[in-house]
Amino acid sequence: MKQTNQKNQFLSHLSPRPLLVILSGPSGVGKDAILNRMRDLKLPFEFVTTVTTRSRRPTERDNIDYHFVSERRFQEMIENDELIEWARVYGNYYGVPKQPVKIALEHQQDVIIKVDIQGAASIKKIAPQGVFIFLVTPTLEELKDRLTQRHTESAFDLSLRIKTAEEELKQLYLFDYLVINHRDEIDRAVADIDAIIHAEKCRLVPRDILIN
Repeated sequence: MKQTNQKNQFLSHLSPRPLLVILSGPSGVGKDAILNRMRDLKLPFEFVTTVTTRSRRPTERDNIDYHFVSERRFQEMIENDELIEWARVYGNYYGVPKQPVKIALEHQQDVIIKVDIQGAASIKKIAPQGVFIFLVTPTLEELKDRLTQRHTESAFDLSLRIKTAEEELKQLYLFDYLVINHRDEIDRAVADIDAIIHAEKCRLVPRDILIN
């Protein structure tokens, strides 16, 4: 009986803890496409949707791709401490809602959130035990092509995003893993992310996530 109790205590210690996965990368690298594919495959994550004040693009769905809110509502969320992090990016506000993250982690559910590089840096200070994944295209030229083909930005905004991406690539040291999103090979990138999660679940010293 004593041996059984020791075994149970050992296995309990090694049981996987819920993970907080932060997916980031330059604008246009395919973060939304990756997350949508993960949803389609019904991967067992709580997908936390970013809040933003920017206008909704024709292909985007409210409360799925983003929670689209007014600036007044966003300011209320800041004042009420409803966001884990927030920032003003390209003239619009973006933030990660706190409550769904806390609830999921309390229920032992893995959480994945999408943020820009600035947001990832902020979360790193708040939850350093998160799993930080940097998503990139194979080359900077391909990233420029993808941004151009979106036809969602003016020439000025496109130039700004490309310049920003070049600077963001210098922030790789903030991240734990690098995943390359090859053109027309989205399942390959999703498989890489899934492999990272499986590896993290095998850690002898699990990550402890605390969100206040």
